[in-house]
Amino acid sequence: MSLALAEAHVAEKQNEVPVGAIVVVEDKVIASGFNRTIVDCDPTAHAEMVAIRKAAKEINNHRLNQATVFVTLEPCAMCMGALLQARIKRLVYGASDPKAGAAGSVMDLSNLPELNHRIDVEKGILKDECAEILRAFFRARR
Repeated sequence: MSLALAEAHVAEKQNEVPVGAIVVVEDKVIASGFNRTIVDCDPTAHAEMVAIRKAAKEINNHRLNQATVFVTLEPCAMCMGALLQARIKRLVYGASDPKAGAAGSVMDLSNLPELNHRIDVEKGILKDECAEILRAFFRARR
């Protein structure tokens, strides 16, 4: 999670919402990403989306079924949908998102019986640090 936090700091320096993500397979980081929605003028360029796109290219496969995604903020519905489509095995996130979280806070897309894939979810890893970088970012803009 500390590597994902480092990615969040990169986003912050670019005036992006400070969220970072990494993708790990067999204890090796294969991709990383941070929010790039403003820089790329792309509403889908959330940290998780950036990281899983890079990971898929890295292993030359759109299925990441052995991957764990570490992200500093609970994924939104769009990102959870992408994680499900990529067949991510495990999701680990830091801060919960009470306004848009789709891994348990507002809704839980990780374990719907109607879907053909489930994601193991672990939450709250370095949650204070992950939440504080977001609080500080928004406090500075108000």
